[in-house]
Amino acid sequence: MEKRDHVFKVAAVQMSPVWMDRDGTTEKVLERIAVCGREGIRLVVFPETCIPSYPYFAWLEPPAVIAERHRKLYEEAVDVPGPVTDAVGKAAKGAGTVVVLGVNEREGGTLYNTQLIFDADGAFLGKRRKIMPTFHERMIWGWGDGDGLRVFETKAGRVGALICWEHFMPLARYALMAEGEQIHCAHFPGAMAGDSMSRQIDAAIRHHAMEAGAFVVNATGWLSDKQKKEILPDESLARYLRGGICTGIVAPYGLYLDGPLPEGEGMAVAEIDLHAIVRQKNVLDTAGHYSRPDLLRLMINRSPATRVADMTPPFEAVPGAMPLGECPDVESGG
Repeated sequence: MEKRDHVFKVAAVQMSPVWMDRDGTTEKVLERIAVCGREGIRLVVFPETCIPSYPYFAWLEPPAVIAERHRKLYEEAVDVPGPVTDAVGKAAKGAGTVVVLGVNEREGGTLYNTQLIFDADGAFLGKRRKIMPTFHERMIWGWGDGDGLRVFETKAGRVGALICWEHFMPLARYALMAEGEQIHCAHFPGAMAGDSMSRQIDAAIRHHAMEAGAFVVNATGWLSDKQKKEILPDESLARYLRGGICTGIVAPYGLYLDGPLPEGEGMAVAEIDLHAIVRQKNVLDTAGHYSRPDLLRLMINRSPATRVADMTPPFEAVPGAMPLGECPDVESGG
């Protein structure tokens, strides 16, 4: 009998957080991972910063008044590694499912928009931080670095991941294409900017699927009416917390296999066949026969960002340089 490891089910979860509650939202994530295990799903993607929530307040309120909400977000953010990564890794192992999860990560005094990647055996494969927070997000998150612009080898295949408007950074997407990603995991906050955002997401994920020759599993968040009222400083701004959803699974030829989902919580599920990637790339392989490296190439700095360099003595003398510790004689013009 033919072995069909290349054919399996994947899922994208559309869910609301337990608002500003790390532990409560983590429990919802763990429950959904368990469902994926029971349904034989090999890979699942959760929305952007779903633990503990996306910082909608930075979009709706001026910087001068958001300090208390920012403090609360920091208190409920995720340490990596820490209890949340331990619990999700254990759940991934129990379900036999690859998990890509969006969190607010804290390190030192800074928050980051981070994707966590767990293999189906529970191993924590790594994280990547959003390299360019968008507009209002720069008041909340620090910048990621090139260390996360890579593909992860998982039990489901070669997995790449990007966050929200990173999909409008063509060189960031090409970094993953060039490493031969097979499944692209995308996520967006949801409940934001109305139908305009929904159309943007649709265009971005379908275009990437065709250009990369990869399956795209995209998860967007959702907010209940009660949560929207809690977030809104003024009812006149309600139009900014609607739409913005496009949870679904797209094939390498750009068509939906499931989704986009309607409003509400749910899960898009589809069976994918990795052999379809070869068929698509026979026509268009942007990192292969459809590239022109003699004309166009990408340079990437994948070094982790470091803020301290250990300049351990002894230092090498620089020809013509003044010896360390000596100062010029200003009065003599030395």
